[in-house]
Order: sequence, then structure tokens, then C-alpha cells
Amino acid sequence: MSVKNSIKSLDFFSKLNTKEIDLLCSLSTINNYTNNYILNYENQTSNKLLFLLKGLTKSYKIDKHSNEIFLYYTYENSLISEISNIDSNHILSYSNISIIEESKILSIDYKEFKKYFLDKNLLCLELVKEIGLRTKKLESLVNREFIFDSVEKVSQMLSSDLEMFNKLKRHDIALILHIQPATLSRVLNRLKRNKIIDIVQGKVSILDIIALKEIGND
Repeated sequence: MSVKNSIKSLDFFSKLNTKEIDLLCSLSTINNYTNNYILNYENQTSNKLLFLLKGLTKSYKIDKHSNEIFLYYTYENSLISEISNIDSNHILSYSNISIIEESKILSIDYKEFKKYFLDKNLLCLELVKEIGLRTKKLESLVNREFIFDSVEKVSQMLSSDLEMFNKLKRHDIALILHIQPATLSRVLNRLKRNKIIDIVQGKVSILDIIALKEIGND
């Protein structure tokens, strides 16, 4: 897929006209990345605005004991870069960002993008929406780490990201949620007994999404 078609495929740029898209193409490149490649490290500055065209990335931090703290996944047709200050000509990464599945990424010169688009009030609303989505993800992180019990943690992940839940190994899910694998198994069995979910050959399906969301939002 060409740069122009890739830009057109992203919802973020859907309101641009042909001339604006052509200008954006001149600022952009497409790169392919393999699994486990580190796109950004925490507190690293970058002059590239990154959008995920295909694949999957993971954002995480490392604590003082060298343990990984999972933050969130970024899916296709989404902004990868973490923008917190639109006045700067550079982007400061809040977390480590790594490639989980082979990915195709649109890379845009951020300084020029800011000059020709953001500073002219183009795509500002779209950027604010993306920042809002990122904030919501971090709010979910706070709930997961400091407020929710194990049942609420599992219920929230099932209701918000069932596809990823079924992709991951149970051990990896337990690490993400900061619970023991045995605790995860007990919670799943409890939800199954209550006919909120079903489990067939290790894959979870949701039987009562309303009940599941009510648990995750308590």
C-alpha cells in the first residue's frame, strides 16, 4: 500500500482534502518492524509521529526491580506516539513501546506536521480525541492497579479486550493484571459458574456482557 493510500486508510486523516494529503505524504514514510523491536524507550525524545497501520504494539514501564508494568496495547488504525505537550517540536515518550506482532507503521516528521497542520488548526480536534483515548487507557490502568480487586480486573479485561485475552497465555494475563495464575483460574471458574462467561477449549466467550461490565465498573 502506498503512503497516500495508507494515510487515507487512517480515520485520523479522514477530513483532509487532496492537497493536504499530498502535503502530508511529503512528510511521511512507511516502515516495517519485526516482533520484539523497541520503537521507543521511556523518556526518549523523538521527532516522528507514529501511526499503526498493521500489527500490534505494547506500552509498558520498568520498575526499580526490573519488573515490567504493562500499560496498554495499541491496535491498527491508531496513534502510537504519546503526546502530552503540543507546544513542543519533539515528542517525549511516556513509556517503552515494543512491537508484539509484525507491524507496518506510518512515520511523519512531527516538526513539519506541527508547522503545516497543528499550527494552522488542522487535525487539532483529532489529536485531542486521541489524547483523550490515551487518558482513558491510563485511567483504566489506575483502576486496575490501585482500585479493582481480582474479579473486577479480570471482568474489565474480558469486557474491553476479549480478543487479546484469548490470544494470550493465562500466565501472561496474570502478569498483566498483577494477580496469581491460580487466582485468575478461580475468577474464570466463578464467572463460568455464574453463567456470565463460557470456556471451551481454553477460549472464553461472553454469555452476559451486561453482568460482566457491571462487575468491571463497580
